[in-house]
Amino acid sequence: MSGHRTPEPLILQALSAAAFAPFGAVIEPAAAAHEYPINDGLTYRYDDIARAHSFPAGQSNGEMNSADTGLGFSIFRARPVALPFALQRMERHPLGTQAFINTGNVAFAIVVAPPGAFDAAAMRAFLAAPGQSINYHVGTWHHHLLALGRGDFIVVDRIGDGNCDEMALPEPIMLVASSADGHR
Repeated sequence: MSGHRTPEPLILQALSAAAFAPFGAVIEPAAAAHEYPINDGLTYRYDDIARAHSFPAGQSNGEMNSADTGLGFSIFRARPVALPFALQRMERHPLGTQAFINTGNVAFAIVVAPPGAFDAAAMRAFLAAPGQSINYHVGTWHHHLLALGRGDFIVVDRIGDGNCDEMALPEPIMLVASSADGHR
């Protein structure tokens, strides 16, 4: 019998701007830098909630003053996953941010690790409530979209090659809703 130990499960925690700040921004009205009525008072604008960045291939995140390039809007139509869920891979986008704007009003799980060399011990898991959205920082490791119900997400990110690094986890890690779900 080997001394191999199964990784501890990741437990979802409520998504908040403060807890998610090292990985990106929460996109919700409470995060607005400014808010004010527009369009003859028929619309309320929540302004400057998150910034999108996209860099030419070969340019580093440290060169934030360079011109952004190639941002696109896409629709991701999510099929629901069930918890517990076996996490098997992670990805990152080294040339741009990636925003997921929740138009389906569904809860979704977010699994992240800090930019740089991947560190499984630094992984965190968040539960986004219906109506919450996110914007990943450049280079933040994350799992692909894990919607807990059917829904559409508008995704704003860099279009083109060279902006998605993927890696398989050495072994699956279970994502669970609470510590009670993770007991073996």
